[in-house]
Amino acid sequence: MNEEQRLQGQQVKEKNPTDKKSEKDYSKYFETVFLPPSLKEAKKRGKEEVAYHNDFKIDEQLRGMGSGKKFYIRTYGCQMNEHDTEVMAGIFMALGYEATDTVEDANVILLNTCAIRENAENKVFGELGHLKHLKQQRPDLLLGVCGCMSQEESVVNKILKTYNHVDMIFGTHNIHRLPEILKDAYMSKEMVVEVWSKEGDVVENLPKVRRGNIKAWVNIMYGCDKFCTYCIVPYTRGKERSRRPEDIIQEVRHLAAQGYQEITLLGQNVNAYGKDFEDMNYGLGDLMDEIRKIDIPRVRFTTSHPRDFDDHLIEVLAKKGNLMDHIHLPVQSGSTDVLKIMARKYTREQFLELVRKIKAAIPDVALTTDIIVGYPNETEEQFEETISLYREVGFESAYTFIYSPREGTPAAKMKDNVPMEVKKERLQRLNAVVNELSAEAMKKYQGQTVPVLVEGESKNNPEILAGYTNKNKLVNFKGPKTAIGKIVNVKITEAKTWSLNGEMIEEHQLAEVE
Repeated sequence: MNEEQRLQGQQVKEKNPTDKKSEKDYSKYFETVFLPPSLKEAKKRGKEEVAYHNDFKIDEQLRGMGSGKKFYIRTYGCQMNEHDTEVMAGIFMALGYEATDTVEDANVILLNTCAIRENAENKVFGELGHLKHLKQQRPDLLLGVCGCMSQEESVVNKILKTYNHVDMIFGTHNIHRLPEILKDAYMSKEMVVEVWSKEGDVVENLPKVRRGNIKAWVNIMYGCDKFCTYCIVPYTRGKERSRRPEDIIQEVRHLAAQGYQEITLLGQNVNAYGKDFEDMNYGLGDLMDEIRKIDIPRVRFTTSHPRDFDDHLIEVLAKKGNLMDHIHLPVQSGSTDVLKIMARKYTREQFLELVRKIKAAIPDVALTTDIIVGYPNETEEQFEETISLYREVGFESAYTFIYSPREGTPAAKMKDNVPMEVKKERLQRLNAVVNELSAEAMKKYQGQTVPVLVEGESKNNPEILAGYTNKNKLVNFKGPKTAIGKIVNVKITEAKTWSLNGEMIEEHQLAEVE
């Protein structure tokens, strides 16, 4: 990214914009610097080359910046945000900061935000309000907003206007510039805003501080080019850019050598991986076929789009081994007409055909999904099509949501003509079916002995351990703390709607059973 591109979308703004110019004047000036999400402009993608940088390093003059200071990052939203937080934590540690789990102890507080639903944004604005008193008590505290919300023009304008105790705002494309952003925030009495509206770089060798040493996120690509009409992600995360396979494989091998038991390959549209490569024909199926040969017990991936779920990927997943037989496949609606309005670019029939192929290759696969109810113009008949598709596929679980418009998306311009009481009633009916099928799926485990990756103590009872099966089912059981971080055999004694209870089976007991 050249200097002209870097500066486009960057602004250092005085904390009280009304001091030197009116709000109206400032707003006009800001628009010339910060590029808002634009469907028309965003769809002109592919003309800029993706640049790969393997030379990330922190300026030696900045390395002691955090000496004697602590940082706190609060993360909202998806796994990609969690992984971004791991990278930022790595940068903080490289700068000499220490981590803290309380805002009261922190010298720097970052809110790593999510823009996918209005409720997530409201939580962030609420938190900014709560943190104002801390800033008043400790003026030297740095408060920052990063992540997807920072890529929205309306959000940045609102922070500039209402939350002038914020010190810095930066987006999803320039996390690697955190050292420079922090330096600017320390040296300036002004709010530092650095949001890149042009994207395209892939930066390798970023430091990471991973949460735990059992499971790890591995980002394989960035961005999304699908432009579903309800979704802000293509604007906040940018165009699809794939990491080179050799860099990903090296990272996975390093994690295996460190003893990690499970990795999850991440991408906003993970199975579009490699489609942007111009020098080779290499996709997610090829990558997973190589990763399955690495000595790491479990490999997962999320989140996939049905349009990009090709036959080769299915063929590779059918080889199993360390490739888990659980696939999260968001359908969003069971109605072809609603799917068309959503711009999902597949029909009900095409989705069912994809499911048929997956089940033919992997008969015991566990499928889960995402569904939106109450989309603009959704009729009762169309909602019933979603219910019938859910039953026909036999999903074992689902994330279900009431539609809410996101500013900057095409759907936000549609008339939101499904009354809220109807949306809530439909969600309730859908969740009843989700619960019913989840309970049915869980019953199949009764009396079975299954491998469980033990992640730690149960949130509700420290005497109970908790972990997940190959198909990502939560299992609670009594066992020694030495089992944490290992894959152990558990006999299921009780099946609930959303979890399983069991008894740990020692190796000698398992041999006796066999």
